[in-house]
Amino acid sequence: MIVYVCENDEGKRIDSFIAELSGISRSKVQTAVKSEKVFVNGKKIKPSYEVKENDKIEYEIQDASSIEIQPENIPLDIVYEDENMAVVNKPSGMLTHPTSIELEHTLVNALLYKYGENLSDMNGNFRRGIVHRLDRNTSGLLMIAKNNKTHEYLADLIKNHNITKKYRAILKGVYPLDEDKIDLPIGRNPNQPNKMTVREDGKESLTYLKVLKRYKDATYVELTLITGRTHQIRVHMKHKNHPVFNDTLYGAGKSGVKTDEQVLQSFYIRFTKPFGSEIIELEIEPDEKIKKVLTYLENRS
Repeated sequence: MIVYVCENDEGKRIDSFIAELSGISRSKVQTAVKSEKVFVNGKKIKPSYEVKENDKIEYEIQDASSIEIQPENIPLDIVYEDENMAVVNKPSGMLTHPTSIELEHTLVNALLYKYGENLSDMNGNFRRGIVHRLDRNTSGLLMIAKNNKTHEYLADLIKNHNITKKYRAILKGVYPLDEDKIDLPIGRNPNQPNKMTVREDGKESLTYLKVLKRYKDATYVELTLITGRTHQIRVHMKHKNHPVFNDTLYGAGKSGVKTDEQVLQSFYIRFTKPFGSEIIELEIEPDEKIKKVLTYLENRS
């Protein structure tokens, strides 16, 4: 199996990365690494190796295809589609792809039911069609590749920052600036590997913020991602002491209105259609979570 590391996987240990990708246990991956059955960019590595963006990972592990991801008839909100790709509106609460722990009810299960084998498989069966990801509780627009050539094309657009992605978010507290440029490097939190953090040796991470409306103790904002690091918006907002509303992982705490974690939506995307010159520009309405919190804030004003 050959896979390539995308930017929002950077910093993961090689054993965790392959385990998440394939469903193989970490212990089996570690054994395979020690047995020289795993190579990164053609070289032997240790189980503690942290993967980097664009790493080429080759591995041969006997159980690599033992877990099959089952198609599920889950409705899809398809915002755009052509012969090579689709853009779907992922709901909050849905995993983008299966993991070794959760194999059902993900976007990939739904995609397999809709498209069958007509999905890219560059990153294995667990990530069929998936070019980039959204966190489970972040809703919004995701590009899906129907073949490997398109997957490579879209991944290249992302790598070279030739895609415009905008998010809506509600932040805790009153953000002081009408517009802000947040240029802070992000890397994995050494003490809590499920989290990211601002750190000097992290990867360049750039977010532009624009205030849409201020409330008594919250701010409605639009955020434009120039890079796409794991948890980038959530980490940048925490560092600014204005975490995303209800984002308990990054210190927002509980609020007076209940939602499934962070109030964050990928609502806008602009890119060049694969293998052509047509500009595709897509925008969706605020999701129910954002509407719910905005109503709550309006009623408190």
